[in-house]
This record gives sequence, structure tokens and C-alpha cells, in this order.
Amino acid sequence: MLFPDLRQLRFALLILLSVALAVPLHAQQEGGDIALAREYVRKGEFEKAAFLFNRLRADEQLAPNVLPDYVGALQNLKRHKDAEKLVKKAIRQQPKEISYGVLLGGIYTASGDQSAANKQYEKVVSQLAAEQVVPVATEFMKRKLPEWAEKTYLRGRQLAGNETEFAPQLIQLYTQSGQNAPLMAETLRLIRDDDRQLPFVRNMLQNSLREEKDFEALEKILLTNVQQNPDQVVYSELLLWLQVQRRDFTGALVQAKALDRRARAEGGRVLDLAAIAQRNKDYESAIAGYEYVIREHKQGPFYPVARQRLVQTREEQVRNTFPVDVAKIRSLITEYEQVLTELGRTPETAPVLRNMATLYAFQLADKPKAMALLQQVIDMPRASLTVVDDAKLNLADIYLLRNEPWEATLLYSQVEKSHKDSPVGYDAKLRNARLNYYAGNFKLAQSHLDILKQATSREIANDAMQLSLLITDNTAQDTSGVALREYAAVEQLVFQNKLTEALKGLDNLLQKYPGHALTDDAWYLKGQLQRRTGDYQGAISTLSRITGNPKYDVLSDDALFLTATIMEEDVKDQAKAQELYNQVLVKYPGSIYVAEARKRFRKLRGDNS
Repeated sequence: MLFPDLRQLRFALLILLSVALAVPLHAQQEGGDIALAREYVRKGEFEKAAFLFNRLRADEQLAPNVLPDYVGALQNLKRHKDAEKLVKKAIRQQPKEISYGVLLGGIYTASGDQSAANKQYEKVVSQLAAEQVVPVATEFMKRKLPEWAEKTYLRGRQLAGNETEFAPQLIQLYTQSGQNAPLMAETLRLIRDDDRQLPFVRNMLQNSLREEKDFEALEKILLTNVQQNPDQVVYSELLLWLQVQRRDFTGALVQAKALDRRARAEGGRVLDLAAIAQRNKDYESAIAGYEYVIREHKQGPFYPVARQRLVQTREEQVRNTFPVDVAKIRSLITEYEQVLTELGRTPETAPVLRNMATLYAFQLADKPKAMALLQQVIDMPRASLTVVDDAKLNLADIYLLRNEPWEATLLYSQVEKSHKDSPVGYDAKLRNARLNYYAGNFKLAQSHLDILKQATSREIANDAMQLSLLITDNTAQDTSGVALREYAAVEQLVFQNKLTEALKGLDNLLQKYPGHALTDDAWYLKGQLQRRTGDYQGAISTLSRITGNPKYDVLSDDALFLTATIMEEDVKDQAKAQELYNQVLVKYPGSIYVAEARKRFRKLRGDNS
């Protein structure tokens, strides 16, 4: 290597000396100038790195695993011309290493000549061979150039003569870059020719579609495709999935019926959709689905399940329409009796007996009748352990209604032991925790709840977390938990359906402990109870104490959503409800109520979906 003057020679010697003195031990162990140069690149000492790279043999400098690092060092030193010459030399010697063309374009961009960079990228794409498509696109993505990666894949599609070639890669690219319009077009093209890709497409769409306008756009495209291509079942499948994501169960039911008829599923597809609607509290859609199965497939295998679930859904609807109509409760019991007459008293119809028992116990205050029905389940021949233990949990609840906590905890503990690490066992442990909470045994309750926070059931884990936080927050300063004991006693009255007594207890608590940490919880519970007793205006007024007070921010979204629900379902003031749902969307974009508030807002606004 030649040095034009002594000053450069001295500089080179200084670098060599600093290299010798400053080489980290692990870099020495790795061996060679390449490892050391990379270490300097990592540390940002680019002058030293460039010097060492320059000492390598020409073939080593131009190797695919060395050249990018060498170029990076030169670019950080603003030696763009040197980097350009180096890469052009590499391209001449290794023309098949097409990633070098992308590297050259990056040098032009770094030097400020974007026009030259674009021309270089165009050249790379135009000279692609089929086997080079994926590595070149990957190189573009590494350099955060998704538009050129897209062009690479599309060029590869032309070379392959197949309009779905590289579809998964393009879908992933559009997902990562947030390009929803081409994403939709690509996914629909892919599933049109290969319906096996439907799970992949659903996953990609679920990860990318975030805004309402995107869901709406895709739904319109799918509706058009379903109408124009009735033989392409995959479009109906995707539309059904999309409508379920949007909780549009009315529209989803139409697709489920069509798919069920096509597949001759004897009501199975509709039954599944109705169950999802029921879990999401869209009782009208669920009832319509179960009625369809009962009407159209009376001799089918899903008829008995649909027959039971229909009454169960009607029960949920009655119990969530306030105030609860006792006449409708008695009508439900009559309907349950008809189901038992038709289907018999078997382990399969045991849920019917359990539902009747809870209605007798909690709604009609006929505990002996309820306990007799549950005993029938427990004594039922060939009944599974799960069926029997579910009945035991209900029986334990009734003992708690009768103020016999010892009998209740014995049954809860029995079920917990026989179903360790299962949802039924976790449910029993949660009920035991609540029993101890009602009794003011907060430490014992907390020991149960700490285990349940890790439960496999998200619903049980969430319930455990909420109760645990309530106990922790209200015993941190008041270690004796005096106010919390009174609040827990009120919650037990609510469990026992003694709503009038519970309301009096809340009023006493609020008067006795003004400004206590429990105040917002007490106001919220009072609002819920006032709604259940039919005092809608009182509930709205109570909830406004939370929404109108900034210090109650933890329950503000809960209170606002509940107020909107009361306006919509009970007061029937649709305009005010729409306004309040919009406030939930605007004020609390991270709330768990956003999805449901958006659905209800759109429905009240009159959107067609």
C-alpha cells in the first residue's frame, strides 16, 4: 500500500497502533481484520473500520458478507464516491450477485441523488431472474423500501406468468406498510384461486384492518363478489368472518344460513353463529338462529341443542331487561318444562334443570324447589362428573342465599378438588373467594384470587383481577377494611337479589364514609341497581356523579357506557344514546367498550351493514 506523504504514513501507523492497543478480547478471539473491522463499525469508529477493510484482499472486500459493512463505513465517512467505485467493481466481478445493485442505489440515495437511485432500482428490477425475486425483495425491505419490494414481487409475478405468484409475500408487505386497498385486492385474488389460503388471509386482515372505514370497504367488496360469484363459497366464508368481527350478527346470520344449505350441515353452521351472537348479548340474532335450526332441521342432530339454547337465550334476555318481569320468568319455566317433556330428563338436558333451579331460587325465592331440581341432576344415572359438579356449584350458591356459608364452601371446595386446573375448578375457587370476600375474610379471599389471576379462562382471570384490585386498593390505608366490609355485605345482598336492602346499604355507606376510595364503586353499583329496579332517571343521575367528576376516572368509561345503554334500551332516547356512544369513542379510545359503542353508534346512526 502506497502513502503519498509522511503525514498519511504517520496517520496509518497511529491507526495500526490504536488497533493493537484497543482490540477487545472477544474480537481478537474471533480473529482477523474482518472481525475487528466489524467491531469498529458496531462501535461507530468508522475511520478505523475503513482502514482495516481497505487492508483486505480485493476478493475479501467484495465478498457478500463483507461488502455491505465496508460500504456502510465509507458512507458514514461521507466517502460516497469511494463506496460507489467499490460497489461498481463488485457488480462487474460478480454480476449474479444482484443485491449489489440495490446496495449501489442506496449509495446514490445517501449522496443525495435520488434520481440516480431510482434509475438504479429500476435497472435491478428489470434485470431480475425468477430465482432472484425473493432475495432482492428482502434486500429492499431491509433498506425500508417497501415500494421497490412491491415492484420486485410484481415483476416476479410477470416472469412466472401467474397472477397469484408471491401473493403471501405481497399480503405481508401491504400489511406491514398499512396499504389496505391493495391488501384487500390481493387477499381476494389469492382466495379466489386457492381457498386453502383462507386462514392465512383472515390472520393478515385481522392484523391490518383497524379503522371502521377499512371494514366497511372490505364488506362492500365482499358483498359484490358474493352476488357476482355465487359459486365461490370462499367469499361467503370471508364475509361471514368479517361480519362476526364487526359483531354484525344479523348480516352474519344470512351468510351462515347460505353456507349451511350449501354444505348440507343440517343447521350446524347456524347453530355456531347463534352461539357467538348469544355470547355477545345479541339476543335477537341468537334467537333467530336457534329458531331457524328448530324450524328447518327438526329431525337433525342439532335440534335438541338448539331447542335448549333457544330458551336459555330468552332467559338471558328476560334477566337483562329491567326491571325483570316475574310473569316472563314463570313463562320461561313453563317453556323449560316443555323442553324436558319433549327431550326427557337426561345428562344432555341437565342444563335445563339447572337453569330452572336458578330461576326458582333467585327470581321466585322458591329455594326448596330449586334444591330439589339440582338434586335430580346430582343423582342422575350416567351423568358426567362435570354435569354433577356444575349442579353442586348451583346448589352451593343457594346455600349462600340461605345464609349457610359453611355448607356453600364445602361444596365449592369439593368441586375445586375434583377439577384441579380446569375451568370448573377455577370457577369453584372464584366462588369460594367471593364467599370469603362477602364474609370480610379478605386475606383468605386474596389467597384464592392470586392463583386465579393465572387462570386459563380469561373471564375468570379478569374477574379475579378486578376483585383483587378492589380488596388491595381499599385495605392499603384502611388495613382493617371497615368500609370494605360494609361494601362487601352490600354486594352479598345484591347476590341474594335483595336489591332494596342493597340500595339502603349503599346510601348508608356513602353517607358514613364521604370521600372514601370506595365512593366511585358505590355510586356505580347504585346506578346499576337503580336500573335493575326500573329507576332509570335515578340511575342516570347517580352515574353522572362519576362522569362529571374527574377524580373518578377509573370508572368514567364504565359509567358513560352504562348511561348510553340506559338511554338506548330503557329510556328509548335514541338521539341522546347516539351522542353518548360517540362520547365513549372520542373520550375513551382505549376503553374495552369501544367496539360495542361503535357498533351501537353506527346502528343508531342508521348505517347500512
